[in-house]
Amino acid sequence: MKQFFLLAALICFGMVALKLYTARMRSNFSGGEPEKNSARLSAEEAKERLEANPAVILLDVRSQEEYDGGHIPGAVCLPNEDIQADLPLPFDKDAEILVYCRSGRRSAEAAEKLAAMGYTGVADFGGIQDWPYEITAE
Repeated sequence: MKQFFLLAALICFGMVALKLYTARMRSNFSGGEPEKNSARLSAEEAKERLEANPAVILLDVRSQEEYDGGHIPGAVCLPNEDIQADLPLPFDKDAEILVYCRSGRRSAEAAEKLAAMGYTGVADFGGIQDWPYEITAE
């Protein structure tokens, strides 16, 4: 009986340790709160930056299908899933990069990944659903 309780305690301890480990890993890879390495802008601030500097890279991190359905003029489609530390991107590390998606979740993740990869001019302005300006499907 004593062995049974010891085994049960060991299993419970293992489950708690696994739960804590996976929660920590999820927050490190999903744009969780532990570190913020990128800026957050409003749609108005993003529009001002785009108008002031034509060299700004406007990055749409939604899927190609979502992009084709409508995007901000001048945006480049690079799905969040395709941003990986081991794949080089065609942007300078110090380029100003403005990131958006549909609602803001994927753009926050993408901005964090880009910052972790060494890109220093990354800013997230959330989702296209909050963009009150022109959208094109061309």
